[in-house]
Amino acid sequence: MARRYQRREPRFDDGELRAERRPPPRSRARKKPRRRARSLFGSFIYWGFTLALWGAIAGGGLAVYYGSRLPPIDQLAVPKRPPNIAILDDNGELLANRGDTGGAAVRLADLPPYVPKAFIAIEDRRFYSHWGVDPLGIGRAVVRNVTGHGGMQGGSTLTQQLAKNLFLTQERTISRKIQEAILALWLERKYSKDQILELYLNRVYFGSGAYGVEAAAERYFGHGAKTITLSEAAVLAGLMKAPSKLAPDRNPEGAADRAAQVIAAMAQEGHITEAMAKAALAHPARARQDIGAGSINYAADYVMDMLDDTVGAIDQDIVVTTTIDARMQMAAEGALKQALDEKGAKLGVGQGALVALDPTGAIRALVGGRDYSESQFNRAVSAKRQPGSAFKPFVYLAGLEQGLTPESVREDGPLDIKGWRPENYSRRYMGPVTLTKALSLSLNTVAVRVGLEVGPKTVAKTAHRLGVQSDLQANASIALGTSEVTPLELVAAYTPFANGGIGVQPHVIVKVKSAGGKTLYQRKSVSLGRVIAPQYVAMMNDMMRETLLTGTARKAQLPGWEAAGKTGTSQDFRDAWFVGYTGRLVAGVWLGNDDNSPTKKASGGNLPVEIWSRFMNIALKGQPVAGLPSGAWRSENAAIPEEIAKPIDDLIGLFTGEPQPAPRPQPSRMSPAPRPPAAIPGGSPEPPPVAEARPDLPQSSASAPQAIDDFLPPEDIPTVGSIERPRQRRGASERSVFEQIFGGG
Repeated sequence: MARRYQRREPRFDDGELRAERRPPPRSRARKKPRRRARSLFGSFIYWGFTLALWGAIAGGGLAVYYGSRLPPIDQLAVPKRPPNIAILDDNGELLANRGDTGGAAVRLADLPPYVPKAFIAIEDRRFYSHWGVDPLGIGRAVVRNVTGHGGMQGGSTLTQQLAKNLFLTQERTISRKIQEAILALWLERKYSKDQILELYLNRVYFGSGAYGVEAAAERYFGHGAKTITLSEAAVLAGLMKAPSKLAPDRNPEGAADRAAQVIAAMAQEGHITEAMAKAALAHPARARQDIGAGSINYAADYVMDMLDDTVGAIDQDIVVTTTIDARMQMAAEGALKQALDEKGAKLGVGQGALVALDPTGAIRALVGGRDYSESQFNRAVSAKRQPGSAFKPFVYLAGLEQGLTPESVREDGPLDIKGWRPENYSRRYMGPVTLTKALSLSLNTVAVRVGLEVGPKTVAKTAHRLGVQSDLQANASIALGTSEVTPLELVAAYTPFANGGIGVQPHVIVKVKSAGGKTLYQRKSVSLGRVIAPQYVAMMNDMMRETLLTGTARKAQLPGWEAAGKTGTSQDFRDAWFVGYTGRLVAGVWLGNDDNSPTKKASGGNLPVEIWSRFMNIALKGQPVAGLPSGAWRSENAAIPEEIAKPIDDLIGLFTGEPQPAPRPQPSRMSPAPRPPAAIPGGSPEPPPVAEARPDLPQSSASAPQAIDDFLPPEDIPTVGSIERPRQRRGASERSVFEQIFGGG
C-alpha cells in the first residue's frame, strides 16, 4: 500500500515522457463534514422546490376542480338583494323590518366615514392593498393559531366574507374556502373597493335577524345607520366576530369590550384621533330596551300575513303604513306582562293576549303572547278558545231583536235540559230578574232560557252577523260560550256596540308604497253596513254598562269615561276573558294556558279586568271623552205577573211533553225545585262551562234576598264538579220537535 503512493506517474514535458511523484491525497476524515453540509443544503433546496412545485400543481388542480363546480364566470352576478318590508306605525315611525335582509339598503357615501373604517380596522386592515385574498393576513392568522396568541384580525378578507355571504353556505370546509377565494378574486376584478365595501355593509349578518348595517342600527340603537355614532359603529363592527354572542342587548359587557378593541385598532391605524378614541371610550354605546320591542313582532307577523292578500308577490323594497299605535302597543304589552309577572304564577296563568280596535275596525294594538322571544305563536289571531260568558251579549241581543227589552223578566232558577243542568257560579238563584241584572251578574240559567227562547240557530246567526267568523255549534250550551273563537274576532264582534251598530272588518294595513314612493295599495273606507238597529244598540249598551257598575266587572276603573263590557270564564277556569269598550276604543283580554290546562281559579272578573283597566287608562290618555251610543227605548215599568217571569218553563214543557207546572202562589215566589231530567231523545249537548246542580246546595228565594256579591264570581271560585250526562242515543226518526228546532243529538 505504501509503495502505491510512492509510484511516479509518467507525464509529457517538452516531448519528453517523465514520471513524477503525486502528492498524497488529503485525509478523508477532514473532507466529510463539508460534503455533508453541502448535501443537506442542496437537498433542502431541491425538495423544497419540488414540494412547492407539486403543491402549486395540486393547489391549481383543486382550484380548477372546485372552480368548475361554480357557475361560469361570465354568467356569475351578484344576487339581487332580497326585498325589504319596512313596517310603520300610524305616525310613520318604523316598527319593524321584514324580509331576508331586514333593513333598507344604504349608500356608502351616506354613512359617517368612521363606519366603514371601523370594519376595515378590525376585520381587514389591508383591504385597500390586497387583491381579494391576503396571504400576509392568512400567514398571521396561522402563526397566531399555532402559537396560541389571540389577535384582532382574522385570515379572511372582507371580500372573502362578502363572497361567502353572497354565494356560499356557512359550512367550514376546504372546498368552501377554495371557492370563497376564487369568488373573492372575481369580485375584486369586477367591482371597485368602495363597491365591495358597500355590498358588504348591506349584506353582512349582525345577529338578532338583522342583515345589513341599516337593520342593525335600527335593531340595536333605534335609529338609522346614517346617524350612527363612533361608539355605536365600533359595537356593530365588533359583532362580526360573534353576532349572537356579542349582541349588545343580550351581552352589553361583551359588546363593550369588543367595541373598545375596535376603537383601539382604529386609532392605531390612524382612522381616528386619540381624542376621538378617548371620547368614544368614555361614552360607550347603549342598546335600546324598548318595552314594545318584543310584542311588536306579533303585529309585524300579522302584517306580513295580510300582505299576501293585499299586494301579492313582493319583488322590491316596500313601505307599509299600518293602523298600529306604538304608544298603545307598548301600553298593551306592559299591562299584560306586568300582570302575568305579578300574579300569573299564583293564578296558574301562563299566557295571554290583548287586542284593541277603534270603532272603524282599525287594529290599534295587538299582543299575541307573553314573550315573543319564547313563543312566536300569535294567540290574538290564531288561538281558538271558549269565550264563556263573554259570548252572552249575542244571546241577549238576539232576545232583544225578538221583542224583549232590558227590563224583561226571566226566571233565575234550576233548569234541566235533557240531563244538562246549567247553574250559576254561586250555585244560588235569585228568582225572577230583569235581563239587565241577569247579564250584569252573568246568571247562566237566564242566558240559557233566553237562548232557547229565541233558538240556538238564531244566536249563532246573530254572532256571525256581528263579526264572529268561527263555526258555532247551534245547541243549548251556545248561550254559555262553548264554541271556540279567537280574541280578534270576538273583539271585532263587540265593536258594533261601540260605534252605533255598524259592522267592521278588522284591518291593520293602511297603505303600501315602493321605496321610491309609488303607491301600490291604499285602503278605502269600507263598511259592512248596519248590523244592529240603533234602539238595540242603546239597549245593549245600557245592559253592559251595568256590568261595570254593579256586575262582574266592577273592578274596571276608567275614571271620566262611559264604558261597558262583559266578562267570561270557561269550564274549569281554563279561559278568562274581558271585552270592554268606550266610544273611542274596544279592547279584549284573554288569559289561559297553551295546553288548555285549568288555571287556579282565574276568572274574567279579576286579572283580565285589571289588565284591561291598566291598558285603557294609558291608551285613552289625552283623547277627547266620547260617550257610548244611546237612544230611547220603551221601558216595561208595569208590574210583572209571575207567569211572565217564567214563559220558557212552559215552552220547554211544550217541546218535551212535560206537564206544565201549576201557577205558584204570588206571595211565596220561591225558586222551583229541580225537576227530573226530561225524557228528550237524541242525547245531550256538549257540556257547558258550568257545574252540575246539587240538591244539597243552598238556594235563595225572593223572600230571603241575598246580597249581590253572593252572585258575583269571587276571587277564589270553588272548583266546579263534573257534569253527568245521559249517554243513550236514539234514531233520527225519534227526535222531538225541540231537537229539530234547536239542534242536539
